[in-house]
Amino acid sequence: MQEYLSTFIRSVFMENMLFAYFLGMCSFLAISKNVKTAFGLGIAVTFVLLVTLPINYLLENYVLKANALCWLCSTFEGVDLSFLSFIIFIAVVAAIVQLLEMVIERYMPALYNSLGIFLPLIAVNCAILGGSLFMQQKEFPSIGIATTYAFGSGIGWLLAITGMAAIREKLQYSDIPKPLKGLGIAFIITALMGIGFMSFSGIKI
Repeated sequence: MQEYLSTFIRSVFMENMLFAYFLGMCSFLAISKNVKTAFGLGIAVTFVLLVTLPINYLLENYVLKANALCWLCSTFEGVDLSFLSFIIFIAVVAAIVQLLEMVIERYMPALYNSLGIFLPLIAVNCAILGGSLFMQQKEFPSIGIATTYAFGSGIGWLLAITGMAAIREKLQYSDIPKPLKGLGIAFIITALMGIGFMSFSGIKI
């Protein structure tokens, strides 16, 4: 239980996809103007991470790794398909995003219209693919830990984009110098939020 809690807290705060690795910045800056829309995108990203990362974990450990296919037959001993991992991970992410896009368009048309092009672009969101690649690098001992990491990474991304959107909504009533309006002040806030999240790196878990 302690390992699950540690993985979750680390993925949300210390290893936040946005503020520790700056993954998914394009969607983060473009969509974080409205809290409702930002929250919807954050939920979508969390869902995609939560589904794709465990699937990619199973593919990595039972298909792609060296000797991973031994469970099928001893003939496959020594087979290493790890060179396919990148394209396989992207294919899984793209398939899940396509399914999610169809569901949102059918049942939440307002959110679908507000997200616009950035909903299908979740398929190439660096945070989604980054989660699977970090999973591969960290070599999690079980699918449960991998799923916890996926959920924590999604919640961290959701927390970051929703917080940014809330700040930017408040800034509409602030007297910001003209040269800094728009992306200028957004970059400054992102940097300050990143510094704030860096303070969590001193926590020992």
